[in-house]
Amino acid sequence: MVSAIPADQQNSSYRYLTVNGGTSEMSRSPNQSLLPLTAEVNQQEHLQVGGCDVPALVARFGSPLYVLDEQSLRTACRQYRQAFEHYYPGQALVLYASKAWSCLAVCAIATQEGLGIDVVSAGELVTALQAGAQPSQTYFHGNNKSMAELQLALESQCRVVVDNWYELRCLAQLTAEIAAPLTILLRLTPGIECHTHDYIRTGHIDSKFGFDPDQLEQVFGFVSQQPGLRCIGLHAHIGSQIFELQPHYDLAAVMVSWLQTAARYGLAMEELDIGGGLGIRYTEADDPPSIEAWVKTVCQGVVAACEASQQPLPRLLCEPGRSLIGTACVTAYTVGSQKTVPGIRSYVAVDGGMSDNPRPITYQSVYRVLAASRMAAPLSDTVTLAGKHCESGDVVITSAQVPPLIAGEVIAIPATGAYNYSMASNYNRVPRPAAVLVGGGDAHLIIRRETLQDLIRQDCLPDALGVSSEEGT
Repeated sequence: MVSAIPADQQNSSYRYLTVNGGTSEMSRSPNQSLLPLTAEVNQQEHLQVGGCDVPALVARFGSPLYVLDEQSLRTACRQYRQAFEHYYPGQALVLYASKAWSCLAVCAIATQEGLGIDVVSAGELVTALQAGAQPSQTYFHGNNKSMAELQLALESQCRVVVDNWYELRCLAQLTAEIAAPLTILLRLTPGIECHTHDYIRTGHIDSKFGFDPDQLEQVFGFVSQQPGLRCIGLHAHIGSQIFELQPHYDLAAVMVSWLQTAARYGLAMEELDIGGGLGIRYTEADDPPSIEAWVKTVCQGVVAACEASQQPLPRLLCEPGRSLIGTACVTAYTVGSQKTVPGIRSYVAVDGGMSDNPRPITYQSVYRVLAASRMAAPLSDTVTLAGKHCESGDVVITSAQVPPLIAGEVIAIPATGAYNYSMASNYNRVPRPAAVLVGGGDAHLIIRRETLQDLIRQDCLPDALGVSSEEGT
């Protein structure tokens, strides 16, 4: 691991290796590091992750390519789990919010590290269970679960986090005559604001998620009369990519007060799920709290609220996603065409873009770029790094500092583990990328690259539209 910038390389991709939130590699909080914990520069001055040369990975697996560092992911899982063991005197369970990146390998790692899984669709539920997650540690979220999804939840006996009246009444009907009641939690909107993008702020009252707190007693009264529903807890979530700690402390007091209200209706709430939301470092300007600091704040808030109201400590749950996997991944691209608009800007295109990373065009997200095949080259140019899609807004980075780039060379975008693969699309009928898991110098394929044939596999061509095989027709 390169621990300091060489004196003659201060204006090169080397500099991003030292942008982190701690001292030693494995003790620092992964969400505070711009790059995976194992990132380094090898003797060829190539970017290396998990002991694997990134340009060599592209030569082997193609590009774009998601490169996921196993050690960074496992370290983040352990830091969450160990922090709760240290700061919370009661029972706790960390759930991986798999919407950040749902695939068999990622869910299997989270499960191996002692985490439960948070899912929001039938697809994510099936993925989690096939990856080894226990139904009792799998929590099914979502604001519009279909009847088929609710039936699947019943059959799998996972936990269901009920979001609204429609879902609650559907479940009451589905469970009216079952032998064993379905275990549920109730999602409530806490009315807590935090500084993040409007699209990912979910705790304020004007949100599509959760029961309105003004309906609290009505909801508790209804649930208490449903023999097929066993309500064991409450859930709330205030947003995503949050750098503030105080809102999470405040959330604890609000949720504990809800437990008191539930008790008046005979509902013995055993669990309190305070959601997730801890942010990560996307650029050197970002300064998120550490995993430990976030967990400490949450635990102190819950303990203080329970002591003040003389209530026993609930089983405490949280649902990190981005802060577990975001900085564990880099996306490798191959440079293609270039265009200079005199006096305005220079464009450099890569072989991916909004189909493998829709966050810039969706959230105006900002990233950094590394010259993965020339980490020591001076960053002498400022260019707009553009995607290949037929969309003017398909821009990966507006003002990227790079060396003079050459067609065919490999660049890498850090912090692409969260919501990149999971939000990837086939826009312009572009196949979705492959993903590899790296560690100890080995690379294992965890997602195959889609082929052109994959793109038409689900297409149906009616006979009347069939293409004639006869010549001249």
